[in-house]
Amino acid sequence: MKNSNQNMTDIQKQNCTNRLNKIIGQTKGIQNMIDTDRSCSDILVQISAINNAIKSLGQEVLLNHMKNCMVEDIKKDNFDSIDEFMQLCRKFM
Repeated sequence: MKNSNQNMTDIQKQNCTNRLNKIIGQTKGIQNMIDTDRSCSDILVQISAINNAIKSLGQEVLLNHMKNCMVEDIKKDNFDSIDEFMQLCRKFM
């Protein structure tokens, strides 16, 4: 799969970075919960929250890819971008 030359905007990068930092914080929180012998159910709730946060981040990146990379590729008559997007969707789902 080729990499498009288009990048995320600064706002999109910041949004993804903020989401990723939240995920990192949640992960550290789970480590602290394990270290302090919190209940398994509390830990599992936090794991679920991280899974949802990662899924949300992935959706944001996929949306940015559609709005930026794909649109530019299609404007340049590069329709391979559609096949690439379908492969990404299969991996993501």
